[in-house]
Amino acid sequence: MKTRAVLGSAAFFVLAPGVVAGVVPWALTGWRAGSAPGVVRVAGAVLTVAGAAVVVAEFARFVHEGRGTPAPVAPTERLVVGGLYRYVRNPMYLGVAMTIVGQALVLARPVLALYAGVFAAVVATFVRFYEEPALVSQFGAEYEAYRRAVPAWRPRLRPWAARP
Repeated sequence: MKTRAVLGSAAFFVLAPGVVAGVVPWALTGWRAGSAPGVVRVAGAVLTVAGAAVVVAEFARFVHEGRGTPAPVAPTERLVVGGLYRYVRNPMYLGVAMTIVGQALVLARPVLALYAGVFAAVVATFVRFYEEPALVSQFGAEYEAYRRAVPAWRPRLRPWAARP
């Protein structure tokens, strides 16, 4: 089962964040940079690397903690509430958004900032109308308790700890 989760997560990683934070930004910019001060580019590089690191780390968490993938077609067996999920319910989406905003700063391309806004709106809608109802259906009271305790988009200052 773990091998299937690893392979499924790797495939979904290429298809979802790989396309959203890689292929689409490339299609919009050709990776051609505009003009921006060095400090803006450095800040963008930090955001890009940090966002990508969040996505990679939390994809791995789905395999190890949840015994599944982030893909809706191959969900986890267990609710994933460790790592950054103790602070915010949607760290992977936030990581992808950080990556896109970082690219907008590195490349000095406003079209990527606009794209990040569209991405955020689409994801928030998906989470509200598909993902959360699916998680309630799959995990019931366990997810409801988690949802009450951990914000969707604005991280908590202190980590949440599930009660046994």
